[in-house]
Amino acid sequence: MSLKLQITEDMKTAMRAKETERLGTIRLLLSAMKQKEVDERVELDDVMVIAIIDKMIKQRKDSIDAFTKADRKDMADKEAAEIVVLQGYLPARMSSDEVLVAVKAIVASLNASGPGDMGKVMGAAKAQLAGKADMGQVSQAVKAALAG
Repeated sequence: MSLKLQITEDMKTAMRAKETERLGTIRLLLSAMKQKEVDERVELDDVMVIAIIDKMIKQRKDSIDAFTKADRKDMADKEAAEIVVLQGYLPARMSSDEVLVAVKAIVASLNASGPGDMGKVMGAAKAQLAGKADMGQVSQAVKAALAG
């Protein structure tokens, strides 16, 4: 079953179980997915759905920081609960060591050296590791590999 179908089925299940918080988060995700399909006139595959989920999780983390600074624990807790629901749709992520090994292999295959090759390496890394690893972590590993 594709990730998109799984999310749709989970929405129906949440509706039947009257899980309002979970249902709201799933509806937000489905809305973002539909928006991407309409804007780009594409049928989403699992990799594209994972990219949308990653983006939504990053937005929630930024919101938690802002709410924490504004002393709005109730709102920060709501965002944290949404992150838990969204993370349920992500595949198992690569460990830090696995990311380092993969980045070093990419750098070697491109014969990249120095910060000037950052864009070239990140492009290849994104194509290879999207959905499998946290791209922030990949970026740090690329910087370290090109600096050393």
